[in-house]
Order: sequence, then C-alpha cells, then structure tokens
Amino acid sequence: MAQHDIQAVVFDYGGVLTNPVREAIGVWLAAEGIDPLSFSVTLKAWMSRDVPYGTPIHRLEMGEVSIPEFDRLLAAELITHSGAPVDPDGVLARMFAGMRSDDAMFALVRELRELGLRVGLLSNSWGNAYPRDLIDPLFDSIIISSEVRLRKPQPEIYLMAAEQLAVPAERIVFVDDAEPNLIGAQAVGLQTILHESAAQTRAALRAWLPALQQGDE
Repeated sequence: MAQHDIQAVVFDYGGVLTNPVREAIGVWLAAEGIDPLSFSVTLKAWMSRDVPYGTPIHRLEMGEVSIPEFDRLLAAELITHSGAPVDPDGVLARMFAGMRSDDAMFALVRELRELGLRVGLLSNSWGNAYPRDLIDPLFDSIIISSEVRLRKPQPEIYLMAAEQLAVPAERIVFVDDAEPNLIGAQAVGLQTILHESAAQTRAALRAWLPALQQGDE
C-alpha cells in the first residue's frame, strides 16, 4: 500500500498506551504472595484463542458480568504461597494499580494528529479506569468493549472503529500487543503492528509515514 494511503491509526490501550500489563500484574502477584502459576493457568483457561465464548473474561469484556462478580470468580481461582485466600474485594483494581500511561506513546498519538491523521482507541475493558480527561480530547474515536457489547477479535468492533473514523478499513493501521487481536483486524482489511515498545511502533509506522519523526529508536 502506498504511504499516503494510510489515513488513520487505531491503538489498543493496556500494554500499548501504558507500561506493559505483565509488569503491573507481576508487581501485584508478588505483593499479594500469589502463585504466578495459578494466575497463568486461570488466564489460559479463560482467554486462550481456542476457548469457546462464555468465560468470565469474555463476559467481563462484553459488560455481561459486574466487576465485583468477576473479582470473586478470579479470587476463587488463585492460590497464595501461604495458603491464605485472596481477598476478592477490589482484585481488578489492585491488579492494575501499577499501570501507568506511556508518555512516549501519547506523544506519538499527538504527532500523528499533527500530521493530519485520524486516531482511535479500541480497548477490551477489564474494568480499567481509563484516564478520560487525557484520552477524550485526544482521540477521534474511543471504543471500549464493555460499552459497545463487542470485543476484539470480533470483526464488528474493527468495522465500528473504521465507521467512526470515517476511514476505509484498508487505510487504517491497528496497533495492539496481542496477536489474536491483530489477526482479527487483518481479517477485515486493517494493516497491523504488533506493539513491543514505543520506539518499535514508531519505527514501524514510519514505513507508511516517512514524515513521522524518527524518535529515540
């Protein structure tokens, strides 16, 4: 695709516009003495790509289960090194307490807007407290899975983003840190970037947008 054909970039939130989610989760697991294996086994059982729809994570992302109920379901699956139960009250809030906005990624979003591109945010929500004062004025489209009752990688959610941005799917680049979500985006025609760092994503975007500053690569 010609460089000038890209008209919009859509970003995932957690792990793309923030520090890596695994880092925040690792801090939480250590602080509460939770066996990481019990968490990873639960995560695999609830969100592997071949798991049929209906797990607690699926339902949380779709807004079909309340955060307190999900907290109880997750806490019941976790094992601590001491054998004590995990306090179910506020599990998700504690899990994501270490998430912080990535200033370099937000600078990239602002630069894209200055170059005349439209920018969108597309996130599968786990009850995250999104910084609305920061993202609302910055993004042309914000889609949160629990608010629209769709989730990545359903094709409809990517098409919704394209419609809200008023840009054809094939002229959008989608940035996410989870490969299954990229596969879903590719299926409806979006270009994709697997996010690993701000510098790497910026470098990948420059293949389409040479006017983008090089940054600290």
